[in-house]
Amino acid sequence: MAPRRPVLNIADDASGGGLDGRSREIFRLIVESYLDTGEPLGSRNLARMLPNALSAATVRNVMSDLEYLGLIYSPHTSAGRMPTEGGLRFFVDAFMELGGLGEEDRQSIDRQVLDAGRNATMDSMLTEASQLLSGLTHGAGLVVAGKAEIALKHVEFVMLEPGKALAILVAEGGEVENRIVDLPAGVTPSQLTEAANFLNHNVRGRTLAEAREEMTLRLEEMRQEIDSLSADLVRRGLAIWGEGQDDGTRLIVRGRSNLLGTLQDEHDLSIMRHLFDDLERKENLVQLLDLAEEGSGVRIFIGSENRLFSLSGSSLVVAPYRDGANRVVGALGVIGPTRLNYRQVVPVVDYTAQVISKMLSRS
Repeated sequence: MAPRRPVLNIADDASGGGLDGRSREIFRLIVESYLDTGEPLGSRNLARMLPNALSAATVRNVMSDLEYLGLIYSPHTSAGRMPTEGGLRFFVDAFMELGGLGEEDRQSIDRQVLDAGRNATMDSMLTEASQLLSGLTHGAGLVVAGKAEIALKHVEFVMLEPGKALAILVAEGGEVENRIVDLPAGVTPSQLTEAANFLNHNVRGRTLAEAREEMTLRLEEMRQEIDSLSADLVRRGLAIWGEGQDDGTRLIVRGRSNLLGTLQDEHDLSIMRHLFDDLERKENLVQLLDLAEEGSGVRIFIGSENRLFSLSGSSLVVAPYRDGANRVVGALGVIGPTRLNYRQVVPVVDYTAQVISKMLSRS
């Protein structure tokens, strides 16, 4: 697969927000130092890093201006400066240049994910992708997989006893699902056949969601084509699948130990506990899919911007992956501390999503 430049859903502000050259350079060094070490950067050390000689006092004045703008802060008295969440967002939007994904990394993603997809189950491929993301980025790799929307091939109703029938759904891929359906009073075997024939004529090749929508739109027409009891059977037959069932959305996380390696104090440990708790809450999964679907490519959420993991203040880089019909069926990404190496993580997440989508389009 030929590499492409990741699509970022962020502001395009190459101007540096009106900062002069000296302020931009000092701000950039503070942020890059923080992303590398997690530590504040002091004025004396910063002055030594600048290509043009500046006194520590001059550097402190610039830092004071940046602090006034809300881009950096001092974690405690007499410390150096670190970027705020707003400063990190500004850096990502206005300064960050994405690194390219090396040929070795592309081949590694192709080999591991594609081999897993060819030789094992879908779950195995997604688990491999999560592990791969973790290994390449040193964060926690996560994959959210939505329940696959199967296309219908055949529907049949089999009378079991008065008031009960077996509804059989056959998917185009060969999967078969059976459900017991309660029948309206007075339903005959011929009406079961009529309802099944109507469904097979109108919904073949559609997903269950599409079939339900189609039948809802055609409700009046359906009543004219078949009798009321058969129409009721049609609705029940489509509604019965999924009732009382798990929605199938699942979360795969690999590399949590990478997050533990970033801890520096008790405060960091508390934050990480919040993150692990958040990852266990299944109600977040659908929201994560929604976040990925809202953008056309890779999305970056920094700290409290990320409403799913706001208590832990973690950052999330996420992208959707799609099936052969270009529907978003899942999301994958990397989660970690706010000092993630965004420049490296974004192209890895983007390319992995491309590879997964390519595999799904073939299936």
